[in-house]
Amino acid sequence: MKGPNGTYAWTVTVGEKGQIVIPKQAREVFGIAPGDTLMLLGDEERGLAIPPKAAFDQLRGMIFGEEE
Repeated sequence: MKGPNGTYAWTVTVGEKGQIVIPKQAREVFGIAPGDTLMLLGDEERGLAIPPKAAFDQLRGMIFGEEE
């Protein structure tokens, strides 16, 4: 569901193995393809977040001293 200013909201169901399915529209909007690695961040007060795929590359570069 699209909201104002490029914001979205979707619902997901957690399966018995703790897995969730990312809705098709979300995968299309954010360019998520099978086999992609995503980063899941959690904050006990603010909840969970899945940052853009590029954030994973930026973090890896920071950890290993790589320049972009």
